Amino acid sequence: MKPPSSVLIVSLRYLGDVLLTTGVARTLRAAWPQARIGMLVFADTAPMLEGNADLDAVHTLPRRAGWGERFRFGAELRNRYELALIVQTGDRPHLYGWAAARRRVGLAPARRSKRLWKDLLLAQSLTADATAHRVSEYARLPAALGFGGTPRLRPPTAGLTAAQCSALTGFDVESTPFALLHPAPRRRYKRWHAAGWRALIDALHARGLRVAVTAAPVDAELSYVAEMLGPATSQVTDLRGKLSLAQTADLLHHAAAYVGPDTATTHLAAACGTPTVALYGPTDPTLWGPWPADGLTTPYEKRFALQRRGNVALLQNADLDCVPCQLEGCERHRESYSRCLDELPVEAVLSALDRLQAARAGG
Repeated sequence: MKPPSSVLIVSLRYLGDVLLTTGVARTLRAAWPQARIGMLVFADTAPMLEGNADLDAVHTLPRRAGWGERFRFGAELRNRYELALIVQTGDRPHLYGWAAARRRVGLAPARRSKRLWKDLLLAQSLTADATAHRVSEYARLPAALGFGGTPRLRPPTAGLTAAQCSALTGFDVESTPFALLHPAPRRRYKRWHAAGWRALIDALHARGLRVAVTAAPVDAELSYVAEMLGPATSQVTDLRGKLSLAQTADLLHHAAAYVGPDTATTHLAAACGTPTVALYGPTDPTLWGPWPADGLTTPYEKRFALQRRGNVALLQNADLDCVPCQLEGCERHRESYSRCLDELPVEAVLSALDRLQAARAGG
């Protein structure tokens, strides 16, 4: 097709989804270097796009915008783009894509009753595949335009130098081997147990690694990490609530290792090329496993004790037949416990980390 003068990518979901969508922008930028490329996201996910060299514009919408605000925003976007790529099947992404561009390519629900009107708005309608990894699924859109290949994600950046990262942490990030831990996911049911984190910190110190801990500036997450650390707070570099996502990404490029649960920061570490140990419980890695920096050439298995993919080691409690249930914990709500994570031993995490480090040292 003739290269469009402008393209809008519509990704209205969560932080991790926005990062996983950056592969689409990266593919388009390589294919159409002269095109003006924008992305439409919720305002609270825009930090994931800071410093993104593939984008010329980022449009933001409040997550809980009222109807009047939605209509005004749609009117402001009206026909500002030649082409829109819609990576989610929901109503809002399709309506904004229709408002913003004269031609639209998007993912539509498999159920006929939910897709009829969306098919009418799309020049190319792709039936969503609920079994595909989200990055692979999003990559179907540029592929439909003739651009294939293994997608690679684009982490955010604040443009920090090593010296500036050192100033933030209080130690020389280039000469001091360190591990970055992010213990608190957004939802309780994705947490690993506090005893495991404390034992991991001790073991990392024994291996000669300094330990830095991050957390989002959210009261529940900050208090959980404070409780988890307890007296061990003095043993770690405490970065809780102090770094933006872009600053965290810049720091991750210097880290010897990262350990975290299924959270946006874990996806970020994987995309940055950091040796990443991902602790997965209810979440299905075939859909949501961290995407390595050089792309995912071999899909994740649904359940396997330890899976190595590029710079990522994904760990599951494979002894439990219910893993991954793809549900919100054992009690089926976001603040539930998850037995699979509560029973995941620290020895398994350390073994995964040691094997990842050995593979990195061996080239």
